[in-house]
Amino acid sequence: MYNKLLEFVPHHCRLLREVTGGAISSEKADMVPGYDFLVNSVWPEIARGIEERLPSLFNPGNPDIFHQKYSISMDFLRKFERQCGSQASVKRLRAHPSYHSFNNRWNLPVYFQIRFKEIAGSLESALLSHVEETANESAFCLRATNVLWNCLSACWSDHIYLPLLAHRFYKLTLQLLSRYCVYIKELSACATADGSVTESKSLPTRGKEESASLSSEDQQTGLAADAQMSALSTRQLILIVADINKIMEKLPELIEVIKVKLNKIGFKNMEIIKGALEDLSSSLSEPLSTINNKISMDLGESCLIYFKSALEVPRLYRRTNKEIPTKPSSYVESALKPLFQLQHDYGNKVKVQTRQEWLRGALSECTHK
Repeated sequence: MYNKLLEFVPHHCRLLREVTGGAISSEKADMVPGYDFLVNSVWPEIARGIEERLPSLFNPGNPDIFHQKYSISMDFLRKFERQCGSQASVKRLRAHPSYHSFNNRWNLPVYFQIRFKEIAGSLESALLSHVEETANESAFCLRATNVLWNCLSACWSDHIYLPLLAHRFYKLTLQLLSRYCVYIKELSACATADGSVTESKSLPTRGKEESASLSSEDQQTGLAADAQMSALSTRQLILIVADINKIMEKLPELIEVIKVKLNKIGFKNMEIIKGALEDLSSSLSEPLSTINNKISMDLGESCLIYFKSALEVPRLYRRTNKEIPTKPSSYVESALKPLFQLQHDYGNKVKVQTRQEWLRGALSECTHK
């Protein structure tokens, strides 16, 4: 339909444009002052026809179809502007009441609110799953982190993002990361307190998105956890650390995606964008020391059980003619098994530096005791 409308002017109105726009060399064909055939005649008819005969075009009820129709319509608008022939004509078109009327028919706030509920709602559902693991093919270990990254990517994906809503999608990006920070801090608190009940503050997926804040202290709408959080296992703690580090590694990728989108709308101050995301990255890393200490302690405890067999060594050699030992006692091998298992199971998920930190902590704890 839009392609046929674009063909209408060059095919059916060429002579009118030439006569009124001074496109032909003739003494009688001087440019008519204040006359703009495309802006004052053609565009109002196109806008009126679309608004009156295709009102469903502007319906945001189905966000996917709305996005598609909006994108095609804005592309049509850009192509129509190119037919105007001069910058002055384009300015007159953009100032025309029918141009504003056409643009205002697109209910972008409602579209964003639907997307907000979809994206924020999916993250909230994932956070309620506690520390559920993802499928093997995912880059992340936990379902909640995987959903978070999918939500962040969705905000800036070509089939959801719209340039006029850049500020809202950026705000939502900060809200999603802030919500995940609260979730990690809750897990960190849970790691040090056995079976404590925690309250999970959520993004308000009902009502206006503007009521949602960027920090957990300002999030007014809370969603209490349905069940008691049991004490986290060492494996779960390790997966949490792996995911925190992975998210922090991938944030620069997200910044680059945002940069490309914002450059297209003329926004250049990327330092303020990076600064806010780096603040959230710092907030995300805060619970790491607590979780790392807990992992070291748990590993140390699992090793320490076997070290009690050291008390049996004098009895084994008392009043016997046994040969001088040439290899470690069996309890030493058993005690080190959890540490070897850690290296084997999580070598491709956790950084070497982090694993060494856990091993040092665990062995220091055991050696002291």
